[in-house]
Amino acid sequence: MTQQEHARLESIDDILRSETVRQQILPIIERVRAELARKKEALMTWEPIPLTVFGRALPTEIRSAWIFVLRAGANTGAERHPNSHQRMMTFEGSGDMQTGEPSQWQSNVLVSNPDAPLEQRWISIPQNVWHRPVVGADADWTVVSFHTVPAEELIEEKPDDRSQDGTKQMKYLDRK
Repeated sequence: MTQQEHARLESIDDILRSETVRQQILPIIERVRAELARKKEALMTWEPIPLTVFGRALPTEIRSAWIFVLRAGANTGAERHPNSHQRMMTFEGSGDMQTGEPSQWQSNVLVSNPDAPLEQRWISIPQNVWHRPVVGADADWTVVSFHTVPAEELIEEKPDDRSQDGTKQMKYLDRK
């Protein structure tokens, strides 16, 4: 991770530690968690966070923010974002955000301990980099994710052997 990217993550981390921001995010987390409890077959649920929650404090390249709750024991498979750089932090629980190529994953175990070093709580995933979250069996994993495209434009791309180009795309808000 470059010094510039580390500084960017520190800046966003400081914003997320703000009590004002946390108090606005907690009700969203509760809604997303309740949705996962209702949808027994779902591996994860999500909801965008209005950027107004953060005031004008976020770096200008951040165009959307999200809460994701991933079910304990879930492996949602490989995905990438062809139109966005993703920055993600562990809010509650822990998991392994593996990056790389589907046959050569690199482990990035992330924890929610606020005293842990930044690199153990955050990950920066450039545009078009494959990644897959692997969640331990003990507890759900709640993450806050920041993207460089607006919520309605965020594309998830997954491997698909049946398609001509070997992938399929969808927008997160279209899956709700």
